Amino acid sequence: MFMDTKKITELSKLIRYFILKSTTKAGSGHPTSSMSAAELMAVLFFDGFYTYDLSNPHNPKNHRLLFSKGHASPLFYSLYAAAGAVSEDELMTLRQADSNIEGHPTTRFKYTEAPTGSLGQGLSIGLGMALAASNAAG
Repeated sequence: MFMDTKKITELSKLIRYFILKSTTKAGSGHPTSSMSAAELMAVLFFDGFYTYDLSNPHNPKNHRLLFSKGHASPLFYSLYAAAGAVSEDELMTLRQADSNIEGHPTTRFKYTEAPTGSLGQGLSIGLGMALAASNAAG
C-alpha cells in the first residue's frame, strides 16, 4: 500500500528542513540541488520502493542507492536523518573536518555504497555492481 500524499509532503518538509539547517550551519553545501529532489527521494526512500536494513548496511539483500548527484549530499544525509539513522547533531557536522557527513558521499558514512563526485558516475558504478552480483550468483 502506498503512503498518502500528506505523509510524503510532511517527510519532504522534514528533509528540506534538515538540508537548510545543515547547509546554513556549514556555510556551504548546495542546498538548492539537494532540495530539488526532496519529494522524489522521499517517495523512493519511504514509500516501499527502497528496501534497506538500517541496522545492517552490509546486508546483501539491501537495495543499492548510488547517489550520482554527489554534490547534493545534504539530501542524501537528510534522508537517513529523517529515517532516524543519523542524529540531528551528527547531521549538523556537515562539511566539518573529521566528520563522516562530508561534502560528497564517501564511505566514511556507513550508508554510502560508492563515493561520488563527478556527475554521472552512478550509472557505470551501478552497472559494475549489477554485473558483479550477477556473476557471483552464477
